[in-house]
Amino acid sequence: MLQHSIRTTFLLGTLAAAMAIALTGCGNASSKTDKTAAAASVLLVAPEDLVTIHNNAFASGPSITGSIQPEKRADLQAEVSSVVLQVYKENGEKVKKGDLIVRLDDTSIRDSLNSAQESERAASQTLDQAQRQYERLKTLRASGMASAQSLEDAEIKRNNSQSDLSAAKTRTVQARQQLQRTEIRAPFDGIVSERKVSNGDTAQIGKALVKVIDPSSVRFEGLVSADAVSQIQVGQKVNFRINGYTGQTFDGVIKRINPEANTVTRQVEVLVSFADKKLPQVSGLYAEGQIEAASVSTLMIPELAIMRSGDKVSAWKVQDKKIHKIDIALGARDQRRGDFVVKSGLSDGDILIRNPSTTLKDGQEVDTSNKPVAPAKPVPAAPAASATKG
Repeated sequence: MLQHSIRTTFLLGTLAAAMAIALTGCGNASSKTDKTAAAASVLLVAPEDLVTIHNNAFASGPSITGSIQPEKRADLQAEVSSVVLQVYKENGEKVKKGDLIVRLDDTSIRDSLNSAQESERAASQTLDQAQRQYERLKTLRASGMASAQSLEDAEIKRNNSQSDLSAAKTRTVQARQQLQRTEIRAPFDGIVSERKVSNGDTAQIGKALVKVIDPSSVRFEGLVSADAVSQIQVGQKVNFRINGYTGQTFDGVIKRINPEANTVTRQVEVLVSFADKKLPQVSGLYAEGQIEAASVSTLMIPELAIMRSGDKVSAWKVQDKKIHKIDIALGARDQRRGDFVVKSGLSDGDILIRNPSTTLKDGQEVDTSNKPVAPAKPVPAAPAASATKG
């Protein structure tokens, strides 16, 4: 009986010890899990995920719309009626000044030139004969062997021969000019932007043949409302965007303002030259921007740091190693950079989260050290209690 009691007491002690070990293991695991969860709740933020806002120059002024057009452009037209023999350049090909672009049939014009040259030679010979005759009669008249009438007739004939020769020379020059007009050449260095004829076409006088432009002379030909004409002047800066060049902005300077408004649209033409060497390679593109008529210093916030929810606008501010959701009021948008004027809610030097997500929590701790977090070590499982068999 005593032996049975001792054995029972031993088993109960062993069981109690096993349960204590298990509870201790569970306690350690729970503590480590809490620490891992706490570490996971800290928001890791890299420097590129933050933006510091400051007071910047905010430009305001009238808007301007228009297109990009080359200042040097030439619509080459036919100056003689003829058939197109050959077109040597295609759209997009570069040309040098004087390069042959289109050749017209010159057969009839060359015949006219040959005829004019023959008439000129004949008129020249006639003039030589008339001049010799006049000189001979002049000598005879001095010796009394010729009448005054014969000398006068010789002088008239000489003068008429001179007039005939001048007319023949004029016809020769005209024919030569007509012959040169059968060759359409580039007036300046540029690019063929539009080919309007093909081999075999009949080119009447005034028919458009090709268009040549100089891409290095492009400018912004814009229109401004006549209501804002008092705000603009030559020399003001212009910031604009060009359709097709997404994400790029261009700077320009007003060079000329048309003194006459369009009677239909009530808009004024404004010519803007590019302020830098960054030029678009395609003309005719739509462009829009803003003239910097005035500039003030004010607090600006980039659009990437703004969160919108209906009519409410907010930003996430980093302060004391925590993030806080701040309601803000915005003003006008700067057309140059896309930033907004901050009316209230933030101050100069505030640090904001760039591209904030909807999972952020107000008061959440933030780690800006940019150090990788070591993965949590796995918690060892508690040893299972084993019963001792008697």
